[in-house]
Amino acid sequence: MTTESATFERSFHVEGITRVEGEGTLHLTVHDGQVSDARLKIFEAPRYFEQLVVGRAPDEVIDITARICGICPVAYQISAAGAFESIFEVQIDPQVRALRRLLYAGEYIESHALHVYLLHAPDFLGYASAIDLAKDHRAVVEQGLALKKVGNALMALLGGRSVHPVSLRVGGFYHVPRRAELEALRPALANALTQAQATLDLVAQFQAPPFERPVRFVSLKHPAEYPLFDGRIVSNDGIDVGIGEWRAAFREEQHEGTNALHARTLSGETYQLGPSARVTNAADQLHPIAREALARIGLQEEIARNPFWSIAARALEILHYCAEALEIIDAYLPPAAPFAPWTPRAGAAGWGSEAPRGILWHHYETDEQGLVRSAQIVPPTSQNQGQIEADLRAFAPAVLSLEHGEATRRLEQLVRSYDPCISCATHFLDLTVEGA
Repeated sequence: MTTESATFERSFHVEGITRVEGEGTLHLTVHDGQVSDARLKIFEAPRYFEQLVVGRAPDEVIDITARICGICPVAYQISAAGAFESIFEVQIDPQVRALRRLLYAGEYIESHALHVYLLHAPDFLGYASAIDLAKDHRAVVEQGLALKKVGNALMALLGGRSVHPVSLRVGGFYHVPRRAELEALRPALANALTQAQATLDLVAQFQAPPFERPVRFVSLKHPAEYPLFDGRIVSNDGIDVGIGEWRAAFREEQHEGTNALHARTLSGETYQLGPSARVTNAADQLHPIAREALARIGLQEEIARNPFWSIAARALEILHYCAEALEIIDAYLPPAAPFAPWTPRAGAAGWGSEAPRGILWHHYETDEQGLVRSAQIVPPTSQNQGQIEADLRAFAPAVLSLEHGEATRRLEQLVRSYDPCISCATHFLDLTVEGA
């Protein structure tokens, strides 16, 4: 519904928007055709996980934090485990580390396939939902579901189940698979590799809305591998701090009207995490198959400039992790023990890992028994929120002259480019535009 008053105040209200996880309100204020204020307000109720883990043992925390998100639980577990392993100075067996990358690959494949096919592709192909898309392009949706199934199978084998895995612990896993169990997944992964190539070719044909802006991309950077859960926190404009030193470059801050803390650089600037940041900062470390595919589609510069092309970066990462998963399986030798022993001690440490949506950073302080005294969990969406608002502010003037419904769809599509995980449920985004 659109309303206009004698003072030319305009209000746009959109209820029931799908393909965004959680409840939020987008508020735009326009003066003389320019957006002076843009806010993505998140009003999901606080969930208090940082307090729930106080007094808990580290392995309990790993299980508890997995419940924060049903789409990327591995990211929460790996970040928590990394922080505790830093405090307790645990050395991880190389094969255990490889299995963690394989588990994480499963999460990337299922999460990215979900977003590319079911949440974001309908925007590019002119459909209101994946269900509508399937009516005309059944094979396209089935391909996305097949990819997601392979990712879920990896998570179920290594994590004990595909949602909220239960096998991760400090030092490794409670249980590791036999080589034959991994090899049984190889045919499905080989087929997924072919489907991932087709996915990238499909999205490369999409037409992204014209929009370019300079942006600070922040990601992990590792000297020898595509960033996942080791390395340093870097940006494309000079930030470079240790993985445990997020607070040396960034801060959280409360903004009025939202229950989600924002994150900024220490100087107050916004930044972007996620697949576009990783591809921009570490394209040279992609698997050779993915590097060749990126060169073939020729979209690296577009990924770095236009947020709508994040869909190509996600498709590229599906291809990367299908290829890496096959290599890990081929090289796998069961470790001597599923986990390394550790001794509780008092200490404090931070650690981060690259969730599908970007760096997920945890910091814990423990007492002499190894129990948690304090916790800080910084999810990627709260870090991206400021940049989402900045992008909306810059992009909105180009669409406000369009028909109301089309302008709203374009703004929604921009928000979806970030795959925001506002919560574990999909509700609605309420859009308000007002001004003279």
